[in-house]
Amino acid sequence: MTTLVTGAAGFIGAAVCEQLLARGERVVGLDNLNSYYDPALKQARLDRLQLSFDQGNWQLQRLDLADGAAIAELFAAEKPRAVVHLGAQAGVRYSLENPAAYIQSNLAGLGSILEGCRHHGIGHLVYASSSSVYGGNRAMPFAEQQPVNHPVSLYAATKKANELMAHTYSHLYGLPATGLRFFTVYGPWGRPDMAPMLFAKAILAGEPIKVFNNGAMRRDFTYIDDIVAAVIRCLDKPATADPAFDAAAPDPATSWAPHRVFNIGNSQPVELLRFIELLEQALGREAIKDFQPMQPGDVVATAADTSLLEAWVGFRPATPIELGVRRFADWYRHFYG
Repeated sequence: MTTLVTGAAGFIGAAVCEQLLARGERVVGLDNLNSYYDPALKQARLDRLQLSFDQGNWQLQRLDLADGAAIAELFAAEKPRAVVHLGAQAGVRYSLENPAAYIQSNLAGLGSILEGCRHHGIGHLVYASSSSVYGGNRAMPFAEQQPVNHPVSLYAATKKANELMAHTYSHLYGLPATGLRFFTVYGPWGRPDMAPMLFAKAILAGEPIKVFNNGAMRRDFTYIDDIVAAVIRCLDKPATADPAFDAAAPDPATSWAPHRVFNIGNSQPVELLRFIELLEQALGREAIKDFQPMQPGDVVATAADTSLLEAWVGFRPATPIELGVRRFADWYRHFYG
């Protein structure tokens, strides 16, 4: 029982590997440990896996997703029963600076994974999408039945493309595939380029934090443990064709093919200034706020409708923001001293 997890040194990837290993599975992790953010943090996540679990059940392959030949060799050698594809070039704002990285990693990279799944009879592909696919949509909460035809960043466009690519392979080759639209993931071991880490670092250093759109932002902050629980539950229930699918009135959330898409969010949007207030309380310091205009490629608000997820696997994220921020702050102080 081998599961291949791409992006294994990443925030979500390392946490998913930990849970799979904890229940006795053999896990092959794949990551190129690039320098988009501090590789030392990525290595620290991997070190926890190395120290905590039987090394007969865990190995890391340092490969680039876009290297199709190397990925094909990995599939042939390891013969995974399932794939959790979390590897990608992350970050909305960075996609404005380096679009080529997103085309290479997010499009060519998924292409390599899909080909591996196709040729090796993979039982289930679970892959990361993003709430960013909802783009300019203002109908809240976001629901999977809504069209996602108006992305506002290249990152979002690549994630929508990922859903289309996966659906095509589900249709052509019968590959069960499940796309998960993550909503603003936060918690211990988080990414340094995301707001919680940027804010914590600046607050403790007595430096200003940038508050975009003058603080008039709402995010559906979703705690990492809830994200992992949803990934594992969806992994354990492979996508199936929807017998009620009507091609004359198509539902974007399902298909005649074995492909499904689910929101993974806390369904409790939080004002950005409220999040900062909770972080100030947890760190015992007041933030110096530098109010900034809206950033290109960003959206004012996100909110998840998770009713489809709950109906499919009987789970919905529910960690209160107060608890999640406190746990994050405790970890941050411990890890960074």
